[in-house]
Amino acid sequence: MSGIWCFMVCVSFVCAFFNGTVPETAAAVLDGTKDSVETLLSFAGIMCFWTGILKAGENAGLMKLIGRLFSPVIKCLFPKTGEEGRALITVNLCANLLGMGNAATPAGIRAMEALDRENAQPEKPSDDMRMFTILNTTSFTVFPATVVALRAAAGSAAPYDIVPAVWCVSAGAVVLGAVLVKLLK
Repeated sequence: MSGIWCFMVCVSFVCAFFNGTVPETAAAVLDGTKDSVETLLSFAGIMCFWTGILKAGENAGLMKLIGRLFSPVIKCLFPKTGEEGRALITVNLCANLLGMGNAATPAGIRAMEALDRENAQPEKPSDDMRMFTILNTTSFTVFPATVVALRAAAGSAAPYDIVPAVWCVSAGAVVLGAVLVKLLK
């Protein structure tokens, strides 16, 4: 991948040299770098905030309460998964449900590790691992906090306008993904 990026940068500068636009290209590089650092810092702040909220909810027992609420659905979707795996899956799905984006990643990694420990055939993923991958990837989102925050940071006049579309698309993706995993296993 580094080679591809290096090639693209070199081609850009060669084209800029032949077009006589080296100063504009250099200015664009600096502006792009500045913008990417600002976006990264705002995104890091959002991620730290939501990770803290998630951890506070875990420590307060909120995730256990939500886990009991969703227990019948989780047991149906992950029938061969033990208590530890289901608890971690619940934390991950709740974080995704609340639109915490990357804050859900650590819980997802821990959940997949638990599923892997419970897997009878370690050389291939279990049905529960496949289902978790699909549900984690598609994830229904009630409040897409990260996307709304990024839209607001980018200067959107109406950063919340995407919420109904996110509901429709994420609900459809979750249902379709879960049905396909069950049909194709």
